[in-house]
Amino acid sequence: MIKRSTLRSQIATALRDEILAGRLATGRDFTVKEIAEQYGVSATPVREALVDLAAQGLLDVEQHRGFRVHEFTFADYRAMCEARELVVDGVFQGIEGAPEPAGEPADGAGASATAAGASVARRALGGLRPEVLASVRRRADAAERAARAGDLDVLIAYDLRFWRELSGLLGNPYVCDFLDRLRVQCWVFAVPVLRGYASLRGRLWSGHNALLDAVESGDARAAREVIATYNHHALAQVGADTATDGPATGPRGAGTDGLRKNAADNSADHSAESDA
Repeated sequence: MIKRSTLRSQIATALRDEILAGRLATGRDFTVKEIAEQYGVSATPVREALVDLAAQGLLDVEQHRGFRVHEFTFADYRAMCEARELVVDGVFQGIEGAPEPAGEPADGAGASATAAGASVARRALGGLRPEVLASVRRRADAAERAARAGDLDVLIAYDLRFWRELSGLLGNPYVCDFLDRLRVQCWVFAVPVLRGYASLRGRLWSGHNALLDAVESGDARAAREVIATYNHHALAQVGADTATDGPATGPRGAGTDGLRKNAADNSADHSAESDA
């Protein structure tokens, strides 16, 4: 018998994948009853799963009406990319041992931030065991193949796994969870825009191995350059570097009507990610 906590997690993961793929469209309203009927389960684990997704910023709770898929704006996306860059760049500054900016006292906030980054960096470098690197490398290879092929669904699965495993080297679950949440939210915003292109070949970032090479060799400067390129690309590929504020535009998802068709496919969607 499947435990309720396991069922709750499975439903949350399945719905998150529907949101990431754009099949459960941003701004779409739905109720606990609708989702429970689509998946053929009771309302309790569905409600718990939806509350979990709301806590992750993917759903809005509509009082007395149910839930709505959160609609991120260009301003949200830019802020998420900035927050992500600040955290990751701080880690690589710690690896690089960057000196304090001129004019700042050694015992000021800058020194504390650098010291924190150095501490995280030491844990990351200490976690570069061969089997760990081999696993991250497999994610990088798969993500790059999907990016070059323009296969967005496969890319998202492997890209998230790549960054999750790479962030896991930091040895700080709070930083890892924070970065993972930002990446999921960024993909939720980007997917409707990217779906609007006739082809995604050549449009998707594929620098995973370049970043891993820099991390493996301890070349913090090269890693920071790859990260800077990555963040610039993330903004440019959806037009967030020039767009005014507002929600992303693009083809709408299938909403809950698509859940019946796709619920049975979720295990298949995850098999490539978990088996690689």
